[in-house]
Amino acid sequence: MTDYSPAQTTGQDTADDRPTWPAILRGWRRKCPRCGSGPVLHRYLKLHDHCTVCRLDFTHARADDGPAYLTILFVGHLMAPGLHIAFVHWRPEPLTLFTIFAVGCTALSLYLLPRLKGAIVGLQWARRMHGFGGED
Repeated sequence: MTDYSPAQTTGQDTADDRPTWPAILRGWRRKCPRCGSGPVLHRYLKLHDHCTVCRLDFTHARADDGPAYLTILFVGHLMAPGLHIAFVHWRPEPLTLFTIFAVGCTALSLYLLPRLKGAIVGLQWARRMHGFGGED
């Protein structure tokens, strides 16, 4: 009895030819998930049409509301305990507390949003989602 992998029997590539975590990490760095050199984003959150190095087409990438949702999730889970600890231990003035945490939430959100968008595009490329299936 011969053991065949799905790639041998169907002629398709396996999921291992596009490792997920390296693609997500390249996207986190806002680089192309395939080559890791070309930028994925221009301006702040706008996707390039294609990679300037390896010519990977980004026009069919669909991050939609994923980066915003994940940003809210991470910022909320990081800042809420900090707000509670600061309030319980130091009891600062409400305006001081608000100012510090408003600036912190804004800065963390602005930092995370483009990185999470790149990571989602990297995940989509690695998993062959939304039109990333054909090219290599």
